[in-house]
Amino acid sequence: MATGRSTLPGPSAVARFIVAETASGDLLRNLGMTLARVVAAFVVAMAIGAAAGIAMGRFRAVDRVADTWLVVLLNTPALVITVLAYVWFGLTEAAAVGAVALNKIPTVAVTLREGARALDPKLDELAAVYRFSAWKTLRHVILPQLMPYFAAASRSGIALIWKIVLLVELLGRPNGVGFAIHLYFQMFDVTAILGYSVAFAAVMLAIEYALVQPLERHATRWRPRRA
Repeated sequence: MATGRSTLPGPSAVARFIVAETASGDLLRNLGMTLARVVAAFVVAMAIGAAAGIAMGRFRAVDRVADTWLVVLLNTPALVITVLAYVWFGLTEAAAVGAVALNKIPTVAVTLREGARALDPKLDELAAVYRFSAWKTLRHVILPQLMPYFAAASRSGIALIWKIVLLVELLGRPNGVGFAIHLYFQMFDVTAILGYSVAFAAVMLAIEYALVQPLERHATRWRPRRA
């Protein structure tokens, strides 16, 4: 077993690796591929999960039919879904993004289902009295009430998708941060592994503070703030 600096390199060694990897272009290329997969999986998961969750929360028949499948997907390990996606659809980009999205869809559906169940029935009655169309009811009555639930699903979704994307890349993609960490793990290059981990964490924090938190504050701006 390696000991000393090989297993716990100093900050300066990690910083030098990040600079060298950035200069070569590999770090930015791998981060870009991982980020693209995160965005694609997030959009797919939020669209399908939100539609399913709202339908399950608004219509009991849909909830009875889909609830068992939702429980199965919620408790199926991400590794199983990822391996099956690669076996059935090949080592493709679509299979990778689909596997990540499928892991996230159940949690989005559960969150939005609870939100749809908590909608104020008096506002539904008001929309009926004023003869709102289905689209106008969705836009002006349902979606504004669901904004906090969208924000919660987005926050938890980003955190989960980051982790699953690395797993998917480790198992079956030729690029991305997960692939790079797996590659350097085979060479037992701890400096490189830490370098990619630090760069990955920096990107996550930048997105959290520059994008996720401002959007969450905007979605819940009607709530009273603590002094």
